[in-house]
Formats: sequence, C-alpha cells, structure tokens
Amino acid sequence: MDKFIFGFWGAYFGAIVLMLTGAAFAFAHGLRQIARNAALAALASALFVMAFLGALPIDNVDNLHRCMAALTIGIAAMLFYLLLSILGLLRRPQLPRRIKMILLGLSAMVIAAGAAQTPLRALTLSLTVGGMLGLLAFAFSFRHALRGDRQAWGVVAGVFFMLLALAGLSLIALDPAQESWQLNIGSAVAGTLFIANMTSVLWMRYYYLIELREVMAHGPSHDPVTRMRSHSETGQMVGNAFKSYQDNPVPLGMMVVSINNLLVLRKLYGQAAVNHALFVCAGRLRRTVPAYVEMGRIADDGFLLLARNCVDSPVLLELARAVQVCLSRSVVLHTSLDAMTNARHQTRWAADVGVGVQRVWRVDARAAKTVAMARGMSRTAWSFPSRVVWYDDDRGEIVGVPLAAS
Repeated sequence: MDKFIFGFWGAYFGAIVLMLTGAAFAFAHGLRQIARNAALAALASALFVMAFLGALPIDNVDNLHRCMAALTIGIAAMLFYLLLSILGLLRRPQLPRRIKMILLGLSAMVIAAGAAQTPLRALTLSLTVGGMLGLLAFAFSFRHALRGDRQAWGVVAGVFFMLLALAGLSLIALDPAQESWQLNIGSAVAGTLFIANMTSVLWMRYYYLIELREVMAHGPSHDPVTRMRSHSETGQMVGNAFKSYQDNPVPLGMMVVSINNLLVLRKLYGQAAVNHALFVCAGRLRRTVPAYVEMGRIADDGFLLLARNCVDSPVLLELARAVQVCLSRSVVLHTSLDAMTNARHQTRWAADVGVGVQRVWRVDARAAKTVAMARGMSRTAWSFPSRVVWYDDDRGEIVGVPLAAS
C-alpha cells in the first residue's frame, strides 16, 4: 500500500507545482497580488503537509512537536487572511491592517500558551485553534456564497476539504499508532481537492482582472467592455427582428436599460471607472437575462434587450424588475487602470437604473420609432419609485410598475 500512499501524496504535490506555475504566469502578466496569494497558499500548504508527514529534518520528537505547533498556528492564520482577501472582505480602509494585528496577536498567544505546556499539548492547542479558524473561514465563505457570490462556493468547497485534510493529518501526528493507509489516502485526496478548488477560484479572479484591465484601457467603443453587440450591431439586430416581425407578426418584447449616473462617475473618477461600471453591468445582465433574450449596447449609457415571440406581458415585466434589481446592487469600482489597487483607488458605486418596457404588437410598428420610445421611457423611469415603466396600450400612456407588484 505504500506505493498507493506515495502516489496520492505525489498527486497532491503535483497540484502544488501547478498552482505555483500559475502564480508565476500571473506575476509575469502584472497581477502581483494574485500571484503572491497563490504562491503563499501553495507553499504554506506544502510546508504544513511535509511537517506532518515527518519530512522536517528534526530528530528530537519534542522539538518536532513544538516546531509543528508554531507552523500550524502560523499557517492557519495566514491561510485565514488569504481566504478573507479572496472573498473580498478586506476592501475597507484600515481593515487589512487590523485583521493582521489580530491574527498576529492570536498566533503569539497560542505559541506562548503552548510554551507552558508539554510539546504534544502545545501541538494539540495549535491544531484546535487552527481548526476553529478553518470553521470561521467556512462560515464566512458560506455566508458570502448565500449572498450571491458564485466564486465563494469554490472557497466553501476548498475550506471543507482543507478541514478534512487537517483532521486526517492531526490524527496522524497526535496518534501515530492510528496511522493507516486509508487515513493517508483520504488526507491526500482532501488536500489535493483543496488545492484544486483554490486554484480554480484564483484562476477565475485572475481571468476577471485580465479582462477588466483590457476593458478599462480600451474604452466603450471596444467590444470587450461589455462582450455584447456594439451600437451598430444592435441596430442591425433590431432591424432583422422587425423585418421578421413584418413577415410574421408575432409580438416582440423590447426593453431599454439606461444608467443615469455614468456622467457623474466619469467627471469624478474618469473614463476607467465608467468602463469598469459598464463591464460589471453587462456581466450582471448576462447572468440575469434568459438565453432567448438578445442583448446589445445602445448609446453610451444603456443596453437594449429584445425578446421574440413575446406573448406574455407579465413575464416581460418580471424580467424588467429582475434586471433593475440586479443592476442596482452596489459594486466596488477601480478608479485606476491597475486592477489590483488598494482602497485609495477604489470607490463604491451603485447604478441609478431606469428600465423602459414595450410590447410591439401593431402591424405598422417601426424599428427606429420603437427604439426611440423605449429609450425615452427608460429615462422617464428614473423619476418613478420602481425605476421600471411600461407603455399601456389600452390607456395610451406610460405607467410605472408598482413596487408591490414588481
């Protein structure tokens, strides 16, 4: 069974090497904070496993236990800080420094308390506090995931596997008589899954920042800003839809989303912040809108959504309200072209969104007139409490969607 044990732990250290390679790649592309976080997480995890597998060059058992105790609490505190950083919980000014001081103080207290105990009890104390930090990180990440952060689910899974690996290695270190091949293989698999999950989370963050940096540099005339149809392509999309509508008059659903406070954002923080805001809004739209709805840019401050075969008006209104709620959530914007900036180059911003909804069912409807009317309604919606308006054909007027109904 030793060959299987070596094979599974070899897979773990292979995952460590891949994570370090990815960190070097991110560093070469200028994302130094991402690279530093990935490298520290990989090296700390590898050092922890090596210490608990007896790879440290320390012959005296008591000295080995005390060294492992110090390593355990130090690595646990560092990984806890890195997880908070990945979750985006350290963006407030002065908070990172406070968290560092608290973790350093906690580590010093645990090491000092362990010095007054026997080496084995010191190791047990460090493992207990490290496990508590892991459970706290699990609670933070789970809470963040429930709030809608999809990346946080990867952190939840990663912390879960980390706790399993910690439990297995703790049993091996505290009671060597209980060591078995099942325990070794289970710990190796859990450790490998932890590294794999954290690598995937960091990769998603890395990809997001690379794309964001290109977007902020090129401006709104460049397609990667929203990864949607450009202004001219949106016009072509609407023209084709109305041409099909003339041949087969099945109702169309049109929705224009206009953002009121982009001009103010540009004057305060520059074009880079506006590009970031458009980038975030477009990403949220793609995650909210069903696949059958076509989307594109319209003007410099809006998006146009088009649903063919729109026979159900309440569904269209429900979608409009969902879009308004999603885009109105606040976001931390970067005000510098460097995507990994500190709090001094960031600002929290929430889009002031207006949504104009129109159902096209008249045979004589024209594309240009319909788009202009929908865009005008979206701007009118800024003055309504719900920020969503609908053209009532029966009454022949613009009507605000009630808050209760929406």
